[in-house]
Amino acid sequence: MREYSLPVRVYIEDTDAGGIVYYVNYLKFMERARTELMRAAGYGKTAIFSHDSMFVVTETSIKYLKPATLDDELLVTAAVSEVRGVTLTFEQTVRRGAEFLCNGTVQVACVDRQSLKPRRIPADMRARLDNGE
Repeated sequence: MREYSLPVRVYIEDTDAGGIVYYVNYLKFMERARTELMRAAGYGKTAIFSHDSMFVVTETSIKYLKPATLDDELLVTAAVSEVRGVTLTFEQTVRRGAEFLCNGTVQVACVDRQSLKPRRIPADMRARLDNGE
């Protein structure tokens, strides 16, 4: 899957008392971009759950460069950088115009919905995401 971009507006609920985006909200913005990337690839929540599987975050690494503030218009990106047997790794950024505010990687693992044990990513999904579709 090519890079997916999601526009996000910063609302008061996203900020701390100083009007700066609270650090954990960048993770929420990134989650939305990953979800929309998967939807654009044909794997909305119902499609993923039809495989009796789901994805859980197993690792994150984020570097905060500059703060976003109240009413900023942001662009949050997500791109699959690695597809393995049970994991997907995403490269993600948050920008304000051309200015990078935050970047990082998020790894998710495919697990069985009932047992929560790791399971292989469905072959069709793995092929589509690995081929950059």
